[in-house]
Amino acid sequence: MADAKVIPFDDDRSRGGAVQRPTRRRSAGSRRKNGESALVREVQPLPGRSFAQDDVPVTREEQPPLKPQDDAGLERRIASGLAFLRRRLTGDYEVDDFGYDEELTDQVLMSLLRPVYENYFRVEVKGVENIPSEGGALIVANHSGTLPLDGLMMQVAVHDHHPAGRHLRLLAADLVFMLPVVNELARKLGHTLACAEDAERLLGQGELVGVMPEGFKGIGKPFSERYKLQRFGRGGFVSTALRKGTPIIPCSIVGAEEIYPMIGNAKTLARLLGFPYFPLTPTFPWLGPLGAIPLPTKWTIQFGEPIPTDGYPPEAAEDPMLMFNLTDQVREQIQHTLYKLLVQRRSVFF
Repeated sequence: MADAKVIPFDDDRSRGGAVQRPTRRRSAGSRRKNGESALVREVQPLPGRSFAQDDVPVTREEQPPLKPQDDAGLERRIASGLAFLRRRLTGDYEVDDFGYDEELTDQVLMSLLRPVYENYFRVEVKGVENIPSEGGALIVANHSGTLPLDGLMMQVAVHDHHPAGRHLRLLAADLVFMLPVVNELARKLGHTLACAEDAERLLGQGELVGVMPEGFKGIGKPFSERYKLQRFGRGGFVSTALRKGTPIIPCSIVGAEEIYPMIGNAKTLARLLGFPYFPLTPTFPWLGPLGAIPLPTKWTIQFGEPIPTDGYPPEAAEDPMLMFNLTDQVREQIQHTLYKLLVQRRSVFF
């Protein structure tokens, strides 16, 4: 494993406009003026029959106009898809220094995550207006759920609900970048290693950076300790924000704790596989691959008010007491919001 300077907070480590329908022309008879010949002649009902709608001959002018097909829109979508495939095949697309592929993320990866976000977990987002429209900012969130789906759902929430459509760049543990396929997808989505150098560089470029300081302690905690925040480390994320003068935005996520209720941990098997834990849930590994399907819980993601860091002197990043106080402030705000959301929640699934 390559050595990397890891931020100590990880410690142990509605779219498209509607097609406008053509204005329905009034019947020629309603526009008839004095002296004009009627397009529809008056028809007398036959003896012994009632006057029915079908008895009236309809002229060509009175036939309802055919609904036009949106052929142009379909052609544009097909052309756009073909152009996308051509750029993929020829390599005519751009990625940044971290491997982030904005076009692939917008057109493919977000489209794959969005149904899970909208229809499966039915995520409700609050406080997205607290995220600045431009410039660097550090979003700090709780971490849970056995598998890191909460980070992906937070990424979709920012992308789809923020007025500026901002992209969230997540800091991930080194294990993510050691797994085949997962490594490439994480890079394409804009994730990067949770080290101080990468975090400061992204914030300096005005990016929106997300971090979950609990790390494996949060995501792998037992179900009996759900929604109890684990230790945030020594405040590495605060030091990073202070150096760049970017605001810290606390984020609380409710619903992720119950997708894989972790009732046990096979530590021996985890050591053999090189994982920080090997979860035992009511369905996994007993049901095989079916046990890996998360439970369809109802999620809420709330972004809190920003905590500014630009008013501190440059040497504040080296002040351990200040970092401890700010770290505790962020942690307490997240924990308080979690409790408030849990009180408001009436059901885990509905």
